[in-house]
Amino acid sequence: MQILTDLIKNSNLSLALGFFDGIHKGHQTVIQNAVDYAHKNNCKSAVITFKEHPCCFFYGKCPKYILSGKERENKIKELGVDYLYELDFESISGLTAGDYLKNVLVKYFSPCAISTGWNHNFGYKKSGNAKFLHDNSKKFGYEYFELPPQKINNEIISSSAIRKYLSTGNIEKANTMLGYKFYTSGTVIKGQQIGRTIGFKTANLIYPDELIELPHGVYSVETNFGKGIANFGTRPTVNGDGTLLEVHILDFDKDIYGETLSVEFKKMIRTEKKFPSLDALKKQIYNDIIQI
Repeated sequence: MQILTDLIKNSNLSLALGFFDGIHKGHQTVIQNAVDYAHKNNCKSAVITFKEHPCCFFYGKCPKYILSGKERENKIKELGVDYLYELDFESISGLTAGDYLKNVLVKYFSPCAISTGWNHNFGYKKSGNAKFLHDNSKKFGYEYFELPPQKINNEIISSSAIRKYLSTGNIEKANTMLGYKFYTSGTVIKGQQIGRTIGFKTANLIYPDELIELPHGVYSVETNFGKGIANFGTRPTVNGDGTLLEVHILDFDKDIYGETLSVEFKKMIRTEKKFPSLDALKKQIYNDIIQI
């Protein structure tokens, strides 16, 4: 997959439009539709999105993301997309829906098809939507696909719903909507090294500031070194300094400082709490591991 940040003429593409934070099951349906159409009609596929969420421009503050920018790119690549355009939202924010369609999408991509979600909006003051794209399809010679909402237990899958579930610790519900386990990755750093003194050596990560923050607590996780248990929080029992993600990998005793650790969250076991002693913390960790 080729990643581009500038508008360059690249004709006869099957486009998927949206911001696609999280690449959840609903997003996957839209993108996969564009990819499938391209395969069936001997053309290439492209996702047209933005480097940062439009809220960053409108409100001067970016939302917390479900995926880091790099991981979002990786998820889009996994779906078989040929081109990913990450445009600067500010540069096109003043365009009407008509101008954006004619002078950006049609001018640069001459799309053979356009796929969006049912609730897709674009253009100045959200003047463009699914109906607008449908009504203009014959005029500009593209096929338009409005993908219906994807649901789980009658609830529409959306980035906002997933953020809600993650921020309240309902990891399992969020993962069901995502179609994969919520995860993060980073370089293993040295912590206070207290865990090893009570028999629970940990690999420590700085939790990415751009990601939606989980409740401080203990989680069942899967890592690229095996399954484990993780504490995300301030480590009040040992007077921790700052927020840290500490991962104890089961049946694993290697030093991996400086290596990349990927952590998939499976479920929340309990909230973080302060224990009266290290012995009490040790007993609780044993109980936590039973619940993995």
